[in-house]
Amino acid sequence: MATDYDAPRKSEEDLNEDSIEELKTRRADKPTAVVEEDEADLAEGYELPGADLSGEELLVRVMPAQADEFTCSSCFLVRHRSQIAREKDGRFYCKDCEG
Repeated sequence: MATDYDAPRKSEEDLNEDSIEELKTRRADKPTAVVEEDEADLAEGYELPGADLSGEELLVRVMPAQADEFTCSSCFLVRHRSQIAREKDGRFYCKDCEG
């Protein structure tokens, strides 16, 4: 027996579901609760640009470029040598910048 894999498949659950129009009317009928949020509480989670971060200390270990890496002369990201798209005047350019 041949099976048409392109035909839409419907399970018993799909057949029992309501139509889109019925679901839209149900949603319109139900009142929605409005949650009031304090703007001050929302603002605490955001960092403003130009904020004074002089008291902050970051602990990041910086590693020099490895033998199989290069720095793109366009985007200045350190990439693996397999990402070299071209070299011009001793400068390397990655595939993302050349693509």
